[in-house]
Amino acid sequence: MKKAIWIIGTILALCISGYSLVQYFVLEPSKSGFVMSKIQIGDVLNQFWYIMLYIHAFSSLLALALGPFLLSEKIRNKNRERHKLFGKVYLSCILFGGLTGFYLAFEATGGLISTLGFGFLAFFWLVTGSMAFYKIKQRKIQQHRKWMIRNYSLTFAAVTLRLWLPLFVLTAGVENYETSYTIISWLSWVPNLLVAELYVRKMTTTFKNDLLDQSHA
Repeated sequence: MKKAIWIIGTILALCISGYSLVQYFVLEPSKSGFVMSKIQIGDVLNQFWYIMLYIHAFSSLLALALGPFLLSEKIRNKNRERHKLFGKVYLSCILFGGLTGFYLAFEATGGLISTLGFGFLAFFWLVTGSMAFYKIKQRKIQQHRKWMIRNYSLTFAAVTLRLWLPLFVLTAGVENYETSYTIISWLSWVPNLLVAELYVRKMTTTFKNDLLDQSHA
């Protein structure tokens, strides 16, 4: 079951990463649905905004693609030096992606509620990434892994946002796009983080039970 979830998650992550790479770095970003929707509702997008978008898009798609391979215990154990290198790249992406995401949140479609939704996403993305880095520096491997799981659940918002958006457009209609986007600004990441937290708690319980079993053996 865990392997199937990992495979599905990895496929989704790589597909969205590939799509974003083509959309923002091969085609014109102004042709993307996200940017076009902002232009249509009258948002003024200056050159600095586009620079922030480029940095955010590249950092996010790279982190999204790397994440599944960093979380795989089997892949990690095969080459720990490569894991460390990719981990540094991933956390660097979180830093740049989080900071630019925080800026972009203030220009989010949907007003204050969307700004808060994406702003908190960027904030928790940076916090969980910082905690993952802090814990590995302390050589607390289990704690580091837990914070990485939390962090990647937020990185995966890039996928869940794109899964929710067409569903809302189909059910609520294009005319309610702004309202839908406001809801998705929270829906794209809050459930992800809750699921990650439940999984982390289950990991902790399993680990404690294993220790008890060993002590009674």
